[in-house]
Amino acid sequence: MAPRPLSREEIDAALAELSGWELDGDRLRRTYSFARHLQAAAMVVHVARIQDELDHHADLLLGYNTLAVSVNTHSAGGKVTGLDVELARRIEAVAPAHDARP
Repeated sequence: MAPRPLSREEIDAALAELSGWELDGDRLRRTYSFARHLQAAAMVVHVARIQDELDHHADLLLGYNTLAVSVNTHSAGGKVTGLDVELARRIEAVAPAHDARP
């Protein structure tokens, strides 16, 4: 059974607890900045591990000192679901270990 898309109110409530994340169309997005490229690359590996644990994957774009994350749920018609919110929460939890900046 596919996850249920969240209502706009549910998404807004989740975003109120996810600093720096925003709704962009039907995707949750956030860009992290780092002092150095290696920190950004290390966070990509950490996020990949979380994604494998959840069996839910975001689009990641690694720049010189940035990491952009964009996620929605394909099996829910490309809408935002609780899986996306959980992934965002887990990413937020590890970001400080990589010295990610707003």
